[in-house]
Amino acid sequence: MKYQGIKHIITVCLGVCTLIACNDNLEIAPPSSIIPEDYLKEESQLDSYIINRYTGLPNSGGGVGLDNGTDNEAGMDFSTKYTDGDWKVGETGGEWNFEEIYQLNYFLDRVLPMYQNGEISGSKENIEHYIGEAYLLRAVAYYNKLVSLGDFPIVRHTFVDDKQQLTEASKRMPRNEVARFIISDLDSAAVLMKSTAPDGKKNRMYKDIAYLMKSRVALFEGTWLKYFKGTAFVPNGEGWLGATREYNKGYQYPSGNIDNEIKWFLEQAIEASDKVASKYQLTTNSGVLMQGAGDTNPYVEMFSALDMSSYEEILLWRDFDKGKNIVNNRAVDAGTTCTAIGLTRGMVQSYLMNDGLPYYASSLYKGDDSSQEIVEDRDDRIRLFMKQPGMVNIWLNVGQGTHGVPVEPELPDIINGVYTLRNNTGYVSRKYWYWDHLYCNNWQGETGVPIFRAAEAYLNYIEAYYECYGNLDSKADQYWRALRRRANVEEDYNKTIQATDMQKEAMLDWAAYSGGNILSDATLFNIRRERRNEFLSEGFRSSDLKRWRSMDQLMTKKYHIEGFKLWNTDLPERYAAAGYNLVYDKDPDSNVSSPSAGNYLRPYEILKTNRAYEGYGWHMAHYLNPIAMQHFMITSTEDKDAYSDSPIYQNPYWPVKANYPAEK
Repeated sequence: MKYQGIKHIITVCLGVCTLIACNDNLEIAPPSSIIPEDYLKEESQLDSYIINRYTGLPNSGGGVGLDNGTDNEAGMDFSTKYTDGDWKVGETGGEWNFEEIYQLNYFLDRVLPMYQNGEISGSKENIEHYIGEAYLLRAVAYYNKLVSLGDFPIVRHTFVDDKQQLTEASKRMPRNEVARFIISDLDSAAVLMKSTAPDGKKNRMYKDIAYLMKSRVALFEGTWLKYFKGTAFVPNGEGWLGATREYNKGYQYPSGNIDNEIKWFLEQAIEASDKVASKYQLTTNSGVLMQGAGDTNPYVEMFSALDMSSYEEILLWRDFDKGKNIVNNRAVDAGTTCTAIGLTRGMVQSYLMNDGLPYYASSLYKGDDSSQEIVEDRDDRIRLFMKQPGMVNIWLNVGQGTHGVPVEPELPDIINGVYTLRNNTGYVSRKYWYWDHLYCNNWQGETGVPIFRAAEAYLNYIEAYYECYGNLDSKADQYWRALRRRANVEEDYNKTIQATDMQKEAMLDWAAYSGGNILSDATLFNIRRERRNEFLSEGFRSSDLKRWRSMDQLMTKKYHIEGFKLWNTDLPERYAAAGYNLVYDKDPDSNVSSPSAGNYLRPYEILKTNRAYEGYGWHMAHYLNPIAMQHFMITSTEDKDAYSDSPIYQNPYWPVKANYPAEK
């Protein structure tokens, strides 16, 4: 990129003066006694400031069970998102905060003018790269707000703690404008950042990360607008509360109307995802189920390696080093019971058989009387990444770690009250586990954590293209076949589409719905299935279900979270022989769900006092988080009852009253 082009971007960014930030809510700038006036005037200082903000990247801390609270995974505790009256408007706190945004605005406010004036010493290329990283990190912070809150203030600068300015700064911009702002930041990042990771190990961001993040944001917003069109959750939809504020009255979409806006976002996603998908190959799957020192499978090892820099598919990962006191607990958690977060029956049964057919249409399906049978001749993404009785988990330095189960027990412990020991659903993910016991000491883990991988670009392209144009081009075909080939599934997705029974899929998969209706388009459903299967326990499911509007149906028909098949198998006898006492229908002593509720273990239907005993339901309000009362109170001067003079408006169907649940 020529210097003049970069200079233009920086000049434009300097000239844009919109909103601000404050103390507890829009964090004011720190006093000069804390931040020296000559700070951020050297390249190394920029480097240090930015790397300290990397903790804001998605899932950068590690962890397991990242789809907990969805139809994919279930922990010991039910999610209050799906019960009646348990999720309430908070008094303080919540997602309405600007801490991370402030930190990045502070950096940009100081660095951009100094760079423009030639006051920062160091390599011009490196300085520009760090500025690009700041834009990307601000985009990530704003994307988190978009997902949780929708409409949100666009804050580009920091200001002094002035009540009038802070109140003005609290004006919520329409969600699509927030998404456009995020994309603008990502475009700036792509121009300024280097083409490859400057550290040489892919622990630092670079141009392609901006493209991948752009595709994620654009796909999210394009599909959100599509599936919530006409509702209170999009600008100018019926009941949109933005219209109750003078500053948003008469709002017009930049592209003319919502349909054009949807197309614009989807086309942005297509273009950005292809820049990445066309460049990076997927990691090879050898098909080997690793059980000892002689076994190797690059695809499996990719998720747990100590050094992930050699994997082309891994675009960005976090390195952990015990010597620097940078550790995680992923190997411990994944080496035991994933902190009692188990895979659901719906998740397991969503995977295709090797012949490319759904389980109910394939002669390869052996049944679900055991966890061995259910994964036999099936998609490698479940065969390789679900634990089985007798499976060898650890074979190096056995006995030199305090945690981790070297050999999986023949019977999953479904009644243990300790979350580190309980197998909550009977099905446990094996993704992220590590086979060396030395790394299974509590909070001493050093296995890497993948943050962005190229497979997402493949999936984003396929979905965005189909949502935009209603068909698949040659690139979408190529990307889809590559994903299926790696999973050891018949490449021809048309066979899957033709064999798909949407009524059967809707029994277990929330994504078979949008807006309360079962999808009539089996191609679209199978695109969603592919995404679900590829991203097992990677933290995408919740945001995907939201943007597809895939929980409406729970308002009229509750969903029962289920695990493995317990009843009408040989398991009860085997448990009894092993000394387990399975108790049901005897509250408060019950420890498993009753066979009268069905053959499958229902972790939230063991005790009648469980708030999710009748199944998971839904409220429309729950698609977005409520805004806590504190934020209305500090921005209101006259109406202390309804806070109608506050520039902030509540999210749809949440009351402006603390400790009250959703109204719809």
